[in-house]
Amino acid sequence: MIELKNVTLVKNDKTILNNISLVIEDNKTTIITGPNGSGKSTLMKVLIGIEKVTSGQILFNGIDITNLGITQRANLGISYAMQQPVRFKGITVKDLLLLASGKTATNEELHKALTSVGLCPKNYLSREIDSSLSGGELKRIEIASVLLKSSKLIMFDEPEAGIDIWSFNKLIDLFNNLCKAQNNSVVIVSHQEKIINIADKIILIKNGEVAGSGTKEEMIPILQENSKIVKKCKRAN
Repeated sequence: MIELKNVTLVKNDKTILNNISLVIEDNKTTIITGPNGSGKSTLMKVLIGIEKVTSGQILFNGIDITNLGITQRANLGISYAMQQPVRFKGITVKDLLLLASGKTATNEELHKALTSVGLCPKNYLSREIDSSLSGGELKRIEIASVLLKSSKLIMFDEPEAGIDIWSFNKLIDLFNNLCKAQNNSVVIVSHQEKIINIADKIILIKNGEVAGSGTKEEMIPILQENSKIVKKCKRAN
């Protein structure tokens, strides 16, 4: 379980997150949603340690991680797939996946991770992480790398970005089964209706604050009041 207590983040005299208190429970899928610019991605960066809070406390399984760095949090079992994946010139897909797994993954596990995100291992393992890969391909490779980590909490920031319709539907199945298969917690930032529909819990962020929190049944009517929050996946990218 990860818990935020009165977390505030101020940057350049602007309050990005304001007094946020919330709990992300074990073995559940939590969807964080809200209007663009509301602080969702910043909240994810706070959870992984990219952004340092101005005040407040973050607890992970009872451990105060407020002042811990990214590597320390990763060692505790927190993983994060960014909205815009980083390109690593000179590193192959296989190299990246092995680094993510701590160099313990077998070829079978590497193949399974890539296949689960809709990529053919034969075509991708030897490719470099460079400009020859599309944004959607990079996103899927990053998700595969996160799957290979031994994580208790897995976070995805808008995983649907740049993903074609076929792969998007495949990812829905992946996310839907992730908690059950690996006995961990999943947090996804998304506006997409299909992703929101797999939630055990939905957290609505507006203007850097928690505007609502509850089960799918409780929160979807609230989200539907503002059509800009929930989006249908209508096109391939």
